[in-house]
Amino acid sequence: MSHDGIGPRAVLRSVAFLTAGILTVPALAGCGSEDPAGEPLAGADVAAADRSDIADGGTLRWAVDTVPDTLNTFQADADTTTARIAEAVLPSMYRTDGRGRAVRNADYLASADVVDTEPKQVVVYRLAQQAVWSDGREIGAADFAAQWRALSGKDTAYWTARNAGYDRIEKVERGRNDLEVKVTFSRPYADWKSLFSPLYPKEVMGAPDSFNDGARKKLKVTAGPFTVDKVDTKEDEVVLTRNPRWWGRAARLQKIVLRAVPHDKRVSALSDGTLDLAEIDPEAARRITVAALPQDGNTPLMGPEADRSAADALHSWAVANGSDEDAADEEISAREKLRKKAEKYARQQKALGGFEVRKSLEPAYTQLALNGAEGPLSDERVRRAVARALDREDLAGAVLKPLGLPAEPVGSHLALSGQAAYSDSSGALGKPDAKEARALLSDAGWVPGGPVKEEKDSKKDEGEEAAGSEADTEDTKDSGGSEDSGDGDDGTYVVGEDDGRNHGTGDGKAPHDSGTGQLKQGGAPAGAYAPKGTAAPARADTAPVAKDGKALVLRFVLPSGPGSKTLETVAGRIAEMLEKIGIRADISKVDNDSYFKDHIASGDFDLALYSWPATAFPATDARPVYSKPVPAADGSLNVEQNWTRVGTDQVDQLFDQAIATLDDSERRDLIRKADSRIWAAAGSIPLYQRPQLVAARKNLANAGAFGFATPVYEDMGFLKKSAQGPEGSPGAENSDSGS
Repeated sequence: MSHDGIGPRAVLRSVAFLTAGILTVPALAGCGSEDPAGEPLAGADVAAADRSDIADGGTLRWAVDTVPDTLNTFQADADTTTARIAEAVLPSMYRTDGRGRAVRNADYLASADVVDTEPKQVVVYRLAQQAVWSDGREIGAADFAAQWRALSGKDTAYWTARNAGYDRIEKVERGRNDLEVKVTFSRPYADWKSLFSPLYPKEVMGAPDSFNDGARKKLKVTAGPFTVDKVDTKEDEVVLTRNPRWWGRAARLQKIVLRAVPHDKRVSALSDGTLDLAEIDPEAARRITVAALPQDGNTPLMGPEADRSAADALHSWAVANGSDEDAADEEISAREKLRKKAEKYARQQKALGGFEVRKSLEPAYTQLALNGAEGPLSDERVRRAVARALDREDLAGAVLKPLGLPAEPVGSHLALSGQAAYSDSSGALGKPDAKEARALLSDAGWVPGGPVKEEKDSKKDEGEEAAGSEADTEDTKDSGGSEDSGDGDDGTYVVGEDDGRNHGTGDGKAPHDSGTGQLKQGGAPAGAYAPKGTAAPARADTAPVAKDGKALVLRFVLPSGPGSKTLETVAGRIAEMLEKIGIRADISKVDNDSYFKDHIASGDFDLALYSWPATAFPATDARPVYSKPVPAADGSLNVEQNWTRVGTDQVDQLFDQAIATLDDSERRDLIRKADSRIWAAAGSIPLYQRPQLVAARKNLANAGAFGFATPVYEDMGFLKKSAQGPEGSPGAENSDSGS
């Protein structure tokens, strides 16, 4: 499932520490002259063009995952399409630039400053003079105040999904004139730039009924380069039209049609001329790349063409060897089917010649999650052993190198390379080292080559064959995995950013608290070996480990269905790495629809792969993901969004300090310290930044793989014929686009 390049805050994240002397956290980068944030690993790829070269008018058909259930991004069932629509039709005080950092949106905001910190923090927003809603009313303090009241959490009649930051506001009032909005905070809030983006009109936020229901299928009042024309659930599309009251640079496109198309249907939709822009998987990208190659007769046969060639050879063999009449008829029928399939493939390839692949890296990363609630992984030493067994460079390379993208492993849970808070803190865990990993297992009592008792009671019949495993024999596969790393979309569930099915978090409960993530008193440091005298048979370096007669087997849960091939490859490689230190990973594939709700959120896994989007505001947005689970009033465990159930008090304290620290440099240091301790607890291991592959019509400009940047909707459009070059754009005649 794709991240779709949207601002990650729209639908997500409201979206570990070891005792002193046992682990030394590396000195934070930033004390030297070099910025540890670095540069983004890949920039946007949008076929940038000057607005003067773009035709006025045209319709952009853009593939999305769903037609949204709501147009209100602050509701629980908002999805990626909700966020995309909001970006195009509503004000945002701040947007994300190409480095994943929040920057002022000059179309709405002339300036915004913290004018007081004592006795309380006060921020004054000065609005752009021409900023008006589509009904002609000026954007002003009444809209800010209505949104604050709706999202403050004080009125439970509002069905809000998140209120982070708004709950720290004491009051919102008019400033010295109509263009000023004065916001006073009851508690210091460093991430104040995250607020009022998007900003809804008071007509939506002013009353619970209008908030809960009024903005689900229509927005009567907007204030962006586009406005919502209609939400058509029958045609599975949302139509946005140019806003005649827009005061900024006029939108070049007349319409944007957001069309819901499943990922496995997008190649067909592109080739039949019903899409101009679509995020695609690596296999579709390969087809488009091949379609753009010169056809000189030396191109090897692929796909159905190869099938047809094989069918012809089979027919020749059958004739030569005297096949009977029925067999010949069946063969002819098969050949006819292959011929038609090949012709369809050839037609598609010709049409795909009008497209190109634009590629970058998504503002999201894939991680290996380790469930610390119970079983072997509740022991931090075992989690650290798993982490030390992983060659993250190999895993990143397997996914990204075949796509021609930078294959560097992610070094932070809280930011990505180029973002202000980024620093590679993976040294808090240590480099890959199988010897050290086996030592950690031995210290935890998992002995190489130890005896394994055979279960003869009913528990074995129920699938409880090994510690830490709830094996479902019907769903369990060989852990070897596939070596083909270049095909298929990542398929990773991106929390809060998919097709709208995965908004539930299950019951959010775990069987019991996973503890603090600290080593117990007397625990050995990383790298310690088994107690003297512990038996170890020959070839103990690769022998399976066992404890109390049970082998160490971990249930590795993956989603099934289209787009999961890359995840299978990654999981297979991880399983091979774990096997080298004596751990067996049983890979179980489960239905896509139930993967998150019934397994990840409910804690029914040992190992899992899913993704988190990056955010410009990690102090606010990442806290619920890594905070220590706490008992709820009803006796259950409140895990918020921390589905690994691994957390510490100190990480929570560092987040709380960062949220209240207005000094940018000091706040970044606190965030990096928190990340070091999250690494040390080994509840989740960042692997690689997700690839972003987008098929775009060749004459489409300023659209494609946006990377970190918020799309600039008013600059998108189709190139004038004079700007397309001598050959124009093949396939453009199928598009309702251009001048």
